[in-house]
Amino acid sequence: QEQLVESGGGLVQAGGSLRLSCAASGRILSMTVMGWFRQAPGKERAFVAAIRRSGSITNYADSVKGRFTISRDNAKNTVYLQMNTLKLEDTAVYYCAARIRPTTAFVTTKNSYDYWGQGTQVTVSS
Repeated sequence: QEQLVESGGGLVQAGGSLRLSCAASGRILSMTVMGWFRQAPGKERAFVAAIRRSGSITNYADSVKGRFTISRDNAKNTVYLQMNTLKLEDTAVYYCAARIRPTTAFVTTKNSYDYWGQGTQVTVSS
């Protein structure tokens, strides 16, 4: 059964760090692109970061460049999002997403992904 399970969210003070994990199973193991999106209250779900299957190509939203790092461990079928220097505006539900269709350059759009996790809450406090 295809499944994405996120973990690692929580409450952190501004300036702190968190690492999110996304464990994949089923057909998702053959994914071509993995991504992280986030959705703040009252806002659209927005792209955060993406990584290709090879791990050699990554993409980031401008708002997180230099602070967040996406990586993957193929042996564990897991993708990570290391979040440093967190800001209040990073507060959101973070979703992991996977694409199993052939790879694409359009990794920032929600429609590019075939599977989604249930989300994990990240709250940054002052």
